Amino acid sequence: MSLTDPAPRALRLELAFEAGLTLPETGTIAVFHPHAGEVLTPLPRARTVVVTPHAPDHAAFLNQGLACAQAPAGPYAAVLVCLPRGRAEGRDLIARAAALTSGPVIVDGQKTDGADAMLKDLRDRTELSDVIAKGHGKIAWFPSPGDTLADWRAQPGQVDGWRTLPGTFSADGIDPASALLAQALPAGLKGVVADLGAGWGYLAGQLLAKAPGIAALHLIEADARALDCARQNVTDPRAVFHWADATQPVPRLVLDAVVMNPPFHKGREARPQLGAAFIASAAAMLKSSGQLFMVANRHLPYETALAAHFRRHEELPGLPGFKLFVAEGPLRASAAAPSRGRSRVTHSKGRRA
Repeated sequence: MSLTDPAPRALRLELAFEAGLTLPETGTIAVFHPHAGEVLTPLPRARTVVVTPHAPDHAAFLNQGLACAQAPAGPYAAVLVCLPRGRAEGRDLIARAAALTSGPVIVDGQKTDGADAMLKDLRDRTELSDVIAKGHGKIAWFPSPGDTLADWRAQPGQVDGWRTLPGTFSADGIDPASALLAQALPAGLKGVVADLGAGWGYLAGQLLAKAPGIAALHLIEADARALDCARQNVTDPRAVFHWADATQPVPRLVLDAVVMNPPFHKGREARPQLGAAFIASAAAMLKSSGQLFMVANRHLPYETALAAHFRRHEELPGLPGFKLFVAEGPLRASAAAPSRGRSRVTHSKGRRA
C-alpha cells in the first residue's frame, strides 16, 4: 500500500473489512469517482470497475489495468463512493449507488470534503455502520435501501438558458472570467479554433455567435458531464466535441487560435501548474502563426509559462480580479530550449485583442 495516496482509501478500506464490512462473493464492485494516484488494492481487482467522468482519472486507472466506465450502469454487487467536494454532487453519487446495487454502499471521503456532514445526513436516512476515521478521512457503509434516496439525485440546472449540472465548473452562474474573455475576443477570428477546458460551453457559444469566420470550434473538456451539457448548449454545426485532458495536445489537431479559461484547483488544492500545462498544450497544437487568448485570476503567475512557449505575449486591459493575455508565435520543444538564448517576452497594456 502507498501512503502517498492523496486520499488513503486503501487504509480505511482495510480497517472497514476488519470491522465487519463484507462484499458479495460474486458480481462487479464499482468505485465512483476516485482520483488518479489513489490505491484500491483491498478490492478484488478482477471484479472492480472504476466509474469516473474525468478523462485524466479514467486514463490513469486504465493504465493500471482496471476496468473503467464513464458513467454508472449497474447492477453492481457493491459500490464504493469516493466523496467529491460538492455536497449536491456527493448526494447524487450516493443516491445513484444505492439504486444500482443490492449490496453494500460504502462511503469514503476526506474531512475537508465534507465527510462528517455527509455521514451525519446518511445516519438519518439509512442503517449506517459505525464510522471509521483514519488519514484525515472517514469511511462507513450501509445496506442498499434501493431507490429511497432518489430525492438526493442532482437535477440539471439552468443559468440564463444554459444547461448545467452540479459538480461541473461554475454550475450556479456564468463565470466572470469567462464572460470577460468572451467580450474581449476579436470577432475576426477565422479558421480552426479550440476552447481548452470548455466546460458546459459558455465561452464556445459566445465565440461562435461572435465570429462567423470560424470554420470549426473544438470544445476540449475533461469532465464528461460538462461536455454532455455543452452538446446541448452549443448546437452550432461548427462545434466539435472532445472528451479529453486539455493538458495534453489532441493528436493531429492543428489550430489557428486557442481560447481558454484554465482551471487552477484540484479539489481544494491550488494547482497553477494546471494552467501552465494548458498553455503548453495550446502551443503544441497551434500553427506557427497561431494565437492564444486566455484569462486568469490576477494572482496566478502565468507569464513565465507564456514566455517559455510563445515568442510574444502581452497583457490586455482586464479587471481588478482578472488579467487577459494574447500570445503569438508558438515555440516548439526544440525552439523553447533555454540554450537558444532568445528573448521572447513583451509586455504592454494598451492594445486589445
